[in-house]
Amino acid sequence: MVELKTDTSIDAMYEAGQVVASALTAVRKAADVGVSLLELDEVARDVLRAAGAASPFLGYRPSFAPTPFPAVICASVNDAIVHGIPDGYRLRDGDLVSIDCGAQLDGWAGDSAISFTVGTPRPADLRLIETTEQALAEGIEAAVVGNRIGDIAHAIGTVCRGAGYGIMEDYGGHGIGRRMHEDPPVPNEGRPGRGMPLRHGMSLAIEPMLIGGGTDTYRAAPDGWTLRTDDGSRAAHAEHTVAITEAGPRILTARA
Repeated sequence: MVELKTDTSIDAMYEAGQVVASALTAVRKAADVGVSLLELDEVARDVLRAAGAASPFLGYRPSFAPTPFPAVICASVNDAIVHGIPDGYRLRDGDLVSIDCGAQLDGWAGDSAISFTVGTPRPADLRLIETTEQALAEGIEAAVVGNRIGDIAHAIGTVCRGAGYGIMEDYGGHGIGRRMHEDPPVPNEGRPGRGMPLRHGMSLAIEPMLIGGGTDTYRAAPDGWTLRTDDGSRAAHAEHTVAITEAGPRILTARA
């Protein structure tokens, strides 16, 4: 079931989204060679705590997970695509880092992700990140009243495939609102004009996840959470929470 949010509810979701945006900005600023992933998680915790927000990630345990998630961010480095658990790993020169973060504030959720490099970047990584962000932007541009979920998926997939990158099988975006994961699913590849119609008041987390080597397959790490590229190539992830409105898509997790 898809809940259509009122304009007042969308405003409340924007407040949750801005907490997420602040947390990601703070984590990105703190990320440097020698900084541990656990330290980045603590930076995000401080932002959530100061805002009076809870983490929808902390303690989350979907059916596939062997244990509850132990952190407030997912920190995925290099060949890790998503769901990386922050640990004592210290960032190295040239690392490609993807950070996913959520916040729950006054009963509403926000969810967003960014990818960036630390130290001296590899040109291939910069291109991968730029293409991931372009895919997100194209997906958001297609998120208008009168279009369908398939139009978002097609826009994302066209950018990814056109650049020669792989698209993670079985994973994509999702509805969001009172909970972090709601209906409908939002694939990262699909046929235009298909799927659920987009209506004013729908809210979606749109999140392309690109695999640099061009394959679509991945494997689960021994921790049961981290998903890594099958071919060892690097990956990037970008995400925004977006409200569908008559005035056009409203990005609720936009960073200043």
